[in-house]
Amino acid sequence: MAALAASLLAALPTPAAAAPDPALKIVNNRTQPVFSRADAVHQQVDVETATDSDRDGKRDTIRMRILRPKETDAGLKVATIIEASPYWGGGPDVPFHEVDLDGDGLPLGKRSAESRRPSLAAAGPVTYGGYYDNYYLPRGYAVAEVDNVGSGGATGCSTSGGRNETLGAKAAVDWLAGRAKGWDPEGKPVEATWSTGDSAMMGISYNGTLPTAVASTGVKGLKAIVPISGISSWYDYYRANGGVVAPGGYQGEDTDVLAKGVNSRSNPEVCAPVHDALTAEQDRETGDYGPFWKERDYLKDVGKIRAGVFVVHGLNDWNVKTKNSVQLWDALKKHGVPRKMWLHQAGHSNPMPLRMEEWLRQTHQWFDYWLYGLENGALDEPKVDVEQADFTWKRQSEWPARGTREQTLRLNSGGRLGTWPGFPVKETLTDAGRTVKAEQLVAAPDAQNPNRLAYTTDVLKKDLRINGVPKLSVVASLRGTSPYVTALLVDYGKDTRATAGTAADTAQPPVCYGQGVPGDTGCAYRTRHRTESADFKIVSRGWLDIRNRNSLSRQDEVVEGREYALKWGMEPQEYVVKKGHRLGVVLVSTDYDHTLRYPAGTRMSVRAGLSSVTLPVSP
Repeated sequence: MAALAASLLAALPTPAAAAPDPALKIVNNRTQPVFSRADAVHQQVDVETATDSDRDGKRDTIRMRILRPKETDAGLKVATIIEASPYWGGGPDVPFHEVDLDGDGLPLGKRSAESRRPSLAAAGPVTYGGYYDNYYLPRGYAVAEVDNVGSGGATGCSTSGGRNETLGAKAAVDWLAGRAKGWDPEGKPVEATWSTGDSAMMGISYNGTLPTAVASTGVKGLKAIVPISGISSWYDYYRANGGVVAPGGYQGEDTDVLAKGVNSRSNPEVCAPVHDALTAEQDRETGDYGPFWKERDYLKDVGKIRAGVFVVHGLNDWNVKTKNSVQLWDALKKHGVPRKMWLHQAGHSNPMPLRMEEWLRQTHQWFDYWLYGLENGALDEPKVDVEQADFTWKRQSEWPARGTREQTLRLNSGGRLGTWPGFPVKETLTDAGRTVKAEQLVAAPDAQNPNRLAYTTDVLKKDLRINGVPKLSVVASLRGTSPYVTALLVDYGKDTRATAGTAADTAQPPVCYGQGVPGDTGCAYRTRHRTESADFKIVSRGWLDIRNRNSLSRQDEVVEGREYALKWGMEPQEYVVKKGHRLGVVLVSTDYDHTLRYPAGTRMSVRAGLSSVTLPVSP
């Protein structure tokens, strides 16, 4: 009977095994591309923020466009990589401020359509430009584009780094973690039931500024950020040492111009009072640091950051200058925030196509570590990757490099720059920067030029590696209308050097980095650096409004002709002045492409022998 029962049981059909719950595939502590980009779920959500910046009695909303693996509808929970931006919706042309100052007031100049600030990614309600969706979604990440306040499908008003913008992008992080309200396009409440609650933020320029801004709130769930050429303090984007200083390529722009230029929301006219307030409060007359700029200064809150921070910047970026990333880097170190950094030889651009495989390897490793807790050695590798002048890369444990020491060179009479002390001789220039660009003023340092003071070393007997912040100590006086003292650090020597630009390398086949879909191949050309051959290169710049010689927050009286001891820093730089070249420091007043331009003719006198430059020099 027992044998008969066993045979009958064996003849019965076996129940079907339950399908396993969908899960990430992890090999060698690395997420694998097993999910389909083509089958991804698209979701649009309007998320409530904590502010009412357009003053309509309702809280602002930001709009998220999300792509996620279809398996998230079957129980898979994933982390999200966010790119928040005010640029997805485009924006109008806006006139710049006039920078040639002839009298009182600040009349507006005209801005031509061809000078319009370009969008940083493709526009469209569902289009995903770039590579996040092709590369990261198959590896088990959701990706999200966010229209930040005042732009695209969002409400509220753009404020160029104001608190409402920070809280707008923060709302995306909060919704993914279940802490904010969201609605689908039909107005039905919707929750991120598929989200692990963890997210990362990445982007370039404004899109690279918002990650730092949001992380500085200490928001829970934001585990990693990658700010590329991002702003850490808006004061250091539009001002410098008390001076009104423009970002490179946008002379005459300020917070009000930018805010109007990204004001692409519906009914944009409702933001006119907010933008008028920016014009009134940004203060283009004194350039002083005050509450307006403190609100837009994220450095003061770096100690609140809970995320791992991967800082990236171009050494030839004069739009968002290197100071913004370097001072963030230093503050992260001070507060013990986990960090790493890339410095590359291009300008205001994404380094991904310059070094595609290594960029994807390191960012993938960074996100896997912080968002999925994979022990992959992300914090064990050298912290810093620096691209050299010959476009090779060097890895090191810190920046500035360990062993860096300060070396002071004196600005001596007769245009000599060296370590020896000189006599305290007064030398004078006449400001012509209103009509002559700095590149013209620094040329031919041995020739007589009444519009600049040029000091150069002897021909270098070995390479000189500068990495860090060059600092000026100058005894000077001014007579005239311009309050600016500008210093330019120059490499003199015929050479072929990188410029800010890059170009697609179409001579080689494109590289396919991820899964493609119709209209998006998941492939891209590598880029190469644009170079130029020239007798010199301006390596760094530094500006000071002499009225702010004692404080960024207030101006002090200046007596014409009285000498003052002035100290200020230049833009941080990583640069090698080659053996056989000369290093130069050139002093002018007005910097045509950056400072306000007062009437020409201001006379600046400098006490040679008592003035110097201190360089961070490493072996």
